[in-house]
Amino acid sequence: MTRTLFVHCSPHGVAAHGCQLARELLGHTRWFGKTNTVIERDLTAVPLPPIDSQYASALTGNTAVDDARFVLSERLIGELEASDRLIIALPIHNFTVPAAFKLWVDYVVRIHRSFAATANGKVGLLANRPTAIFVSSGGFHGGEREYSHQPDFLSPYVRQVLATIGIEDIAFHYLQGLTYGEAAVSKALNSVRERLTTVGPWAVSDDTHQLP
Repeated sequence: MTRTLFVHCSPHGVAAHGCQLARELLGHTRWFGKTNTVIERDLTAVPLPPIDSQYASALTGNTAVDDARFVLSERLIGELEASDRLIIALPIHNFTVPAAFKLWVDYVVRIHRSFAATANGKVGLLANRPTAIFVSSGGFHGGEREYSHQPDFLSPYVRQVLATIGIEDIAFHYLQGLTYGEAAVSKALNSVRERLTTVGPWAVSDDTHQLP
């Protein structure tokens, strides 16, 4: 049985284009067969609470894993541990990740639990797994277009964060120009669908953006 964790956080909720594409992928028997179990974490519908002083104190102290202050963190890390694959759908907000996703990161990237600090740097403690990330943006962040000069800090950040906890097999799928009208949206969606068909959802990629 395939178990997939699906994390998404668009303010448009399940109507977001990236979320819809991810759901199409989840329903595709070509990659999942008929026994795919989905663990869904909607960070917009059920927002995570901000990191507080109690949690911060637990992080910096010699605190047991089963301490009550780690309950939410344990639940989120447990969802990762229970999955064979990971799918994330998120928009670019002000050149980087949405605040809702950053909170998820702050709970799952936890010293002594999801990564270890060593003399050679941080080492991930979670198992690697195929990961597909759908990134949506109203403008253009890459390619040959003369107006694609907006910086993208999201892609390298997400790659580094996931690698910190041990997840390195990452495929990025970009939906760009979504504020340029229905024709542009359709073109962007079809471009990603074609990429999923030709190279597959799990083909490890660099941070090069695919344009429609």
